[in-house]
Amino acid sequence: MTDQPDLRPGEIRAADNSSSSVVDLKEYRQSKDPLPVTFHRRELDAILWIYGRMVGEGEWRDYAIDHLKDRAVFSVFKRSGEIPLFRIEKNPKLAAKQGAFSVINTNGTILKRGHELQQVLKVFNKTLKLVEK
Repeated sequence: MTDQPDLRPGEIRAADNSSSSVVDLKEYRQSKDPLPVTFHRRELDAILWIYGRMVGEGEWRDYAIDHLKDRAVFSVFKRSGEIPLFRIEKNPKLAAKQGAFSVINTNGTILKRGHELQQVLKVFNKTLKLVEK
């Protein structure tokens, strides 16, 4: 409520206060709370393909996806109550340097990092080994 009378259509009120300005609400919200980093559909398809294969082999059982302000994380669990076995991270700030994608194990060691997700996910490709008794 203001103590000024309503304006007729087409009338413009003179600004008494120099600090008042019109702000686009959408731009204001994005500047105050930027959108989180997310996985694109093709990236998520590649990750879920690996996840499905590993679930079929009995290696993994659960996953979680986190969309944070600075990175997106796909965490893989053997059991849902434990810490993640692996984290597949997308960090756009590292895209120009070491690559936006990385696979990190339980200890925090980066197993593979790169610019292309398909190349990074090759760390989960297993080779058959002959075991002798």
